[in-house]
Amino acid sequence: MQRKGPSARVKPAICRIRTIGLLIAALACLIAFRSAEAQTGGIEQNFANSLTAIPPENLAVSGSFYVPVYSSVSMSQGKLRADFSVTLSVHNASEARPLVLKRIAYFDTAGKLVENYLKSPIALKPLATVEVFIAGSDVRGGTGANFMVDWAATGEIAEPAVEALMVGSVGPGHYAFVSQGRPIRIVNKN
Repeated sequence: MQRKGPSARVKPAICRIRTIGLLIAALACLIAFRSAEAQTGGIEQNFANSLTAIPPENLAVSGSFYVPVYSSVSMSQGKLRADFSVTLSVHNASEARPLVLKRIAYFDTAGKLVENYLKSPIALKPLATVEVFIAGSDVRGGTGANFMVDWAATGEIAEPAVEALMVGSVGPGHYAFVSQGRPIRIVNKN
């Protein structure tokens, strides 16, 4: 005996909702996998149009930037953690010279190297930019993560601009903030 009425239609509707939910979850996993796959190409591949050959001349000028980033932030007196995606951008501010990037390294809260993003030095074209993206689900850096960026040039050059953009959400709120890179200067005792 088959049931009639509203309850007879509920079971097939629930099955359809579950099937649609599974399809959406599978699609989200596929998109996340493709996004991660695109990131595995490395800076050299992902930003090939921003790069040029390393100058043959001696690299006479150099510097380093420290960039504090926040892949996680403690909230509600440490009872809640908000995770943020991080995009580190390194801009060559020179209109005339290439900027050689010698190191882009990511460190966690304890100062331990998490990942080095360059296999070898690269040269940025004038006014070009490269980026490193860390997904919000990647919490290896913790609440006190940072990047170190080492650069060089063949002569006088505009200091590069290095910054990180953090984006995330907690409940209904969405947050975005920027952290400026700070040039590392050795401080001597007076």
